[in-house]
Amino acid sequence: MVFVDSPPQQRAVTAATPPDRRVIRTVGLLVSLGILVLVALTSIAIGAKELSTGQVWHGLFHDTGTYGDVVVGERLSRTVLGLLAGAALGLSGALLQALTRNPLADPGLLGINAGASAAVVTAITYFGVTSLSGYVWFAFLGAAAVGALVWFLGGSRGATPVRLALAGTAISAALYGYLQAVMILDEAALGKMRFWTVGSLASATNSTITQVLPFLGAGMVLALFLARPLNAVAMGDDTARALGADLARTRALSMAAATVLCGAATAACGPIVFVGLMIPHVVRSFTGPDLRWILPYATLLSPVLLLGADVLGRMVARPAELQVGIVTAVLGGPVFIFLVRRRRTAQL
Repeated sequence: MVFVDSPPQQRAVTAATPPDRRVIRTVGLLVSLGILVLVALTSIAIGAKELSTGQVWHGLFHDTGTYGDVVVGERLSRTVLGLLAGAALGLSGALLQALTRNPLADPGLLGINAGASAAVVTAITYFGVTSLSGYVWFAFLGAAAVGALVWFLGGSRGATPVRLALAGTAISAALYGYLQAVMILDEAALGKMRFWTVGSLASATNSTITQVLPFLGAGMVLALFLARPLNAVAMGDDTARALGADLARTRALSMAAATVLCGAATAACGPIVFVGLMIPHVVRSFTGPDLRWILPYATLLSPVLLLGADVLGRMVARPAELQVGIVTAVLGGPVFIFLVRRRRTAQL
């Protein structure tokens, strides 16, 4: 992996940046962390089933297997999965926006969601997979395979943002056509896919978290280490080469990190929209284009949106619940339109 020192222009800007601005950004990260902790606690305390504070406390620290303890354990699992999946979706969205130089890009742009969905419907229809633990591996492998195919069709070592976007769009269209055809012809597959394709944290288990945790952890570490070389690439291919950046390696690693993150999150939760699109865009509006700040903020604020939407879905439809994918779509669309119309799209 090649990490490029900050270019002279960027070093000059950094040197000229008032310390107060860096302090404000650091304080903002701490505030974001505090908000995330508060939302996570709310996710454990509030749900479709009403529990007292004492029951929640007992379930967290004195689990004896009672009904309330079981409910708290389930909420804890879905909260942990929401934290991991939210961070993964936010990071993958930020990486793909930087990779394609498109501030409105999201994980669906490069076909990763389509690959995961097509793999799941194939597993259900042709391999008889019925458990979530089986879906996870097929979905992850489908996302990884499509990510590799997009990279190959996009030009591999000569990949450009436009080629990657075009390849991803073409593959997504083909895979979604296949997915719809299979589900129409197989009613059983349609019934089983209906819940997964909406996107939900309700099926979270310790087993699911254990299966995807290594991939999410590796993807997050790689994504955060790519901030500096991606900053150089964002200045343009010619400038990046002049500064010694390895464009092919940086793009390949960024594509790999985004695929692993989005693939693992989609495998565990189903395709969830707007988190990977909206949060990096919002973060960029107050941090600027520096990925050294965008990526940490996206890591903290994306789970806030995902868990907040999950809590809202559990509250508005008691004693049932709305899947988090529905809530993020309903809330995310109008909010994102408002943000785009209120100010010019944040530049990369």
